[in-house]
Amino acid sequence: MSEDVQAQIKQLILQRGLTPGDPLPTEADLVGLLDVSRNSVREALKALQAMRIVEIRHGFGTYVGPLTLEPFVEGVAFRAAVRHHQGEASLYELMEVREALEAGLIGAVARDLPAEDLAVLKGLVQRMAEEARGGEVQSATDRAFHLALYRSLGNHLLSEVLDAFWAALRRVREDLSDDRPDPEVTYRQHREIVDALEAGDGDRAVEAIHRHFDGIRRRLAE
Repeated sequence: MSEDVQAQIKQLILQRGLTPGDPLPTEADLVGLLDVSRNSVREALKALQAMRIVEIRHGFGTYVGPLTLEPFVEGVAFRAAVRHHQGEASLYELMEVREALEAGLIGAVARDLPAEDLAVLKGLVQRMAEEARGGEVQSATDRAFHLALYRSLGNHLLSEVLDAFWAALRRVREDLSDDRPDPEVTYRQHREIVDALEAGDGDRAVEAIHRHFDGIRRRLAE
């Protein structure tokens, strides 16, 4: 019953053209609209909240949620951690998926990278250089770099998926106390990617991406 009610609530969101942050009908109104029990509505809303489809604000009402891929990230990261403890190569698999996506896309980026996006990437690499001198490249800087890298492709879902794999790999490595990379190497690898993009050299950019992931591969092996 709960899954049926979830489907009806999602259909209602679509039919009314609601977007993140828009209010949903009250619990009592949903009971009447969907002709189901109050408990069924509550169970369905709790399940949808776990998927970030709705957001329950106690004392205020229920709203369309942020619709992020966070539940996917949590699921993928936990799956990788569990299988890693079982002796499986789950971290390699997670890294290989991310590497395949990025290496497959970087050539298209190199062919038509807007000057403003190149400027953003160069600025982030400069920040990495400064952070490396301080002893650690911040994860927020690395994340911002990889988000900016594919922005010019104009595919929001693709950006979210790439970011989800970045976050999942980072999260599981932190949970497993993976050793931190050499900050100077991290900086140089990202600079090589930007240098190749500035030269408009797609093949060189692909090679730079693979070298970047080779470093992650070596650390996982260790």
